[in-house]
Amino acid sequence: MPGKRSRGPMSTSHKQALAEGRELGRAVRLYLEAMEQNRPKRGRKQTPDSIKKRLVAIDEKLASAGGTTRLQLIQERIELQDKLKAADSKVDLSELEKDFIKSANGYGEKKNISYAAWREAGVSAEVLKKASIGRAAN
Repeated sequence: MPGKRSRGPMSTSHKQALAEGRELGRAVRLYLEAMEQNRPKRGRKQTPDSIKKRLVAIDEKLASAGGTTRLQLIQERIELQDKLKAADSKVDLSELEKDFIKSANGYGEKKNISYAAWREAGVSAEVLKKASIGRAAN
């Protein structure tokens, strides 16, 4: 049974390459996550006014509701309150997009990510063009 192989200290260039990879991955991940969270949902749009009206209706129904109906109304109220908070705090994607544009090409080359994969993940053609990622990528 072979013994453990001792490893020497990492070189400075290796440490820099690891740090660069982490930074590229971080910029790409943050942008993709923000896009996913702010993607338009299917169906009828809920405005802050319609949410507030529904919250009033829920409060009225809660007074006489019992059992599982009460539980469901409480859950709906919590979800609607969360939606109201989220609507108040709009995410500014411009800064994340700038970081993504700087990082995406290098990240894509290192991870062998194709143009089609970027597009399927939801990245617009315009953003990919700014990041110098063309259809011929991979």
